[in-house]
Amino acid sequence: MIVRPETPSDYEAIDELLRSAFGGADESQLVRSLRASDNYVPDLALVAEENGQVVGHIVFSYVTLKNDEEFRVLALAPMAVTPARQRRGIGGALVEAGLERADDRREPLVIVLGHPTYYPRFGFEPASRYGIEPPSADIPDAAFMVRRLSQYSERQRGRVVYPAAFGMT
Repeated sequence: MIVRPETPSDYEAIDELLRSAFGGADESQLVRSLRASDNYVPDLALVAEENGQVVGHIVFSYVTLKNDEEFRVLALAPMAVTPARQRRGIGGALVEAGLERADDRREPLVIVLGHPTYYPRFGFEPASRYGIEPPSADIPDAAFMVRRLSQYSERQRGRVVYPAAFGMT
């Protein structure tokens, strides 16, 4: 398996993968919207490829962390693996590769709204431990997590504001 940045020639396969994995078009529309925005980070939109086929995809894009200051931090979303290849380590490889690349870019942290039993294996912890709040009080504490990277500072706290593409404004 190869993990690499997505290219325009992957877009159709990524759309199909996202529709298959999520059972609808919402996530593929989210990815298209992110690509067209200033929040898109091309080298942090990754695919997992096996035998020339895209079997997994992950996007890390910018969100805003607001308190007295504003910080640009990364959010992990969406992440998907083609249903026939799930539970074989592809998603984990994508998460690990993305976190390593984000740290190499000197990003301070990554936010994820996800399964509280899946993401802790990659070092994600409840964001509330670090004074980081979700955009809505309706989001369960256990599902709103953060992974601090080497450039993290305790100043980076406050409420997360997702771009409009996420539909969480």
